[in-house]
Order: sequence, then structure tokens, then C-alpha cells
Amino acid sequence: MLRPYKAFLVSGGSWQGERLSALSWGGVAVRGILCGEVMRAVDLSVGIGALRLRNPILAASGTFGYGLEFAHLVNLEKLGGFLTKGLSREPMEGAPAPRLSVTASGMLNAVGLQNVGVRAFVRDKLPLLRDCGTAVIANVFGYTIEDYVEVLRVLEDAEGLAGYELNISCPNVKCGGMQFGSDPSLVAEVVGAARKAANRRPLWVKLSPLVTDIGVIAQAAAEAGADALTVANTYPAMSVDFRTGKSRLGNQTGGLSGPAIKPITLRLVWEAAKAVAIPIIGLGGIETVNDVLDYVAVGASAVQVGTATFADPRASEALVEGLAKALFEVKMFTVNEIRANFLSQSG
Repeated sequence: MLRPYKAFLVSGGSWQGERLSALSWGGVAVRGILCGEVMRAVDLSVGIGALRLRNPILAASGTFGYGLEFAHLVNLEKLGGFLTKGLSREPMEGAPAPRLSVTASGMLNAVGLQNVGVRAFVRDKLPLLRDCGTAVIANVFGYTIEDYVEVLRVLEDAEGLAGYELNISCPNVKCGGMQFGSDPSLVAEVVGAARKAANRRPLWVKLSPLVTDIGVIAQAAAEAGADALTVANTYPAMSVDFRTGKSRLGNQTGGLSGPAIKPITLRLVWEAAKAVAIPIIGLGGIETVNDVLDYVAVGASAVQVGTATFADPRASEALVEGLAKALFEVKMFTVNEIRANFLSQSG
């Protein structure tokens, strides 16, 4: 019965159930029985600290709007959760167009953290998300510690969120533009302040990849009160058109994401997981079920899907179904078994 799916795995494709004909599965009835059998046998639920998710697949911040924009395309209840666009103290218009540029094995983005501001989010967006059926995590950023604290203070008074994710890859204007996430003392300072402001909900911290030793940064965040770490943000990069002598983005540079960064970020997840006991959420170049399981194998408890959503808005949802079938095929019935298998081999 599983032979067609085994052939699919060998081909290295990503799971898209609608692309397999009923005939290839021996008919609609057989396909339905198989899917039900798999979903009953495999437990995809994961714990991220005190927060329990139905599965480890989340849609990443900045690629999924406020969630509302995708509700007519994606069954949000099938996801483990999603991250909102980054929320700031005041509204931001973002960077000039063009904001996206395709590169080999990925893309550059320079959106500039455009958002409606935290108060408008709470007033206009959050009420519509309260019954979406999945975990909603608010991504938070700022240019001073006071910015972070104020955004969190506003969110703390609101209902409908499962937690917060701090983007600490922003320049601290009080320190001459140095990124919060590039210095352990700054990491400890901003995370500690955020922890005091965020009493009601879990606090995740999204780390920058631009560090000498991500283990040291991870330890600083964990010791300051982070409940989990997202590893990692995009990589600064650029693309130019020699014919015009101009950047292909409205800004001179942007953030590189997509399959090209996966091997680099995979190493960062592995190093962070060795350095701290708190959960790690992997983020970078995830398109297929194999990508998800690679991140889990090196220590991630969950993953975020970003750039793949631009190509296919249903990418995250499709991965959930594919993940259950992949685990069933290799006779593993929880996500944690993948991680334990790698660690037993590599130490």
C-alpha cells in the first residue's frame, strides 16, 4: 500500500497530496484509509517550553502577513502556528520598491519591517485572529530597549496570542547602530527587559546569524529568560544589475533567504542546541519534508517556513501532511525520535 509514497520519497520531492492521482493510490477510498491510518499512528505534537503545538510546522514572520491574508488559502488550523509580521512601537512604511529579488537558490528581500504598529494590530488585526484555531506568535522589534518593552506592554493587555518572538537583529540606535543580537551583553540586556515586561506568555528570541559564536549568544539569551530560540534570521547580501549600475532592490542590500542558506543555518541550529537546554526553532531554506527532518535531527524542536510560502502559499500546510507520512514510512511515530537518532550517532 505504501509503495507509491516510497517512490515519492526516493525522488526527493516535497509532498503535495493533490498532485497524486487517486489511481496512483488505488482509488480515493484507499487513499483516505491510508491518510487516516497515518494520522492516527503518528504524533506530531511538540512542546516549546510550556507551549504545546499540534505539530512543529510554523509559518515564519514576514512571509505570512498577519495571518489574515492567508486564511482563504491555507487551513490555519492544520499548522502548528504562525508568526505575525514584526510589530513596532509606531507604524512603519518600510523600504522603497522593489522589495524582492530572486537569486540562485533563494531570494533577497528588503521589506524594511513595514507594519501597522502594535496598537493598530491589537485593535484591528488581533480580534480577527482569536478564533483562527492555531497558535499566534507576535514578532516584536525595536531600535531601543524601551521600544521592545512598550510593544510588549501593549500586547500583554491583549487577548488571543500564544507567545512572543523578539527580533534582536535590529540596530540599537543608542549604541551607534550595533545589532542587539551581535553582543552577548546587549542580548542579555534586551532579553532581560523583555522578560520582565512579558509575564503572561512565552518569550522566544530570534537570533542573528552574524555572530562569531552563536552558542555564546544563545546562552546569553537563555540565561536572561528566553523560553526558546529561533535560529536564525536572514543573511545580509546584495544583487546588482551591471547594465544599469543599480541595486535590484529599492535598498542597496537585503536579506538572503531560501535553500541557499540551509546548510549554514543547519550548523547554527546544531551549535545553539548544544549550548542551551531550551528549545530551538530552525529557520532557513525549508521547502521539503526532508528539510524539516534535517533541522529536527540536529536539535530543532520545531521549524519555521518562510521563503517557500512566496512560491506556494500552502507550503506550510503541505509539509504537515507530508511529515506525518514520512515518519510513518520510517517507523518513527514522534518527531523527537529523529532528533534522538542523530544525537546518538554524533554525540
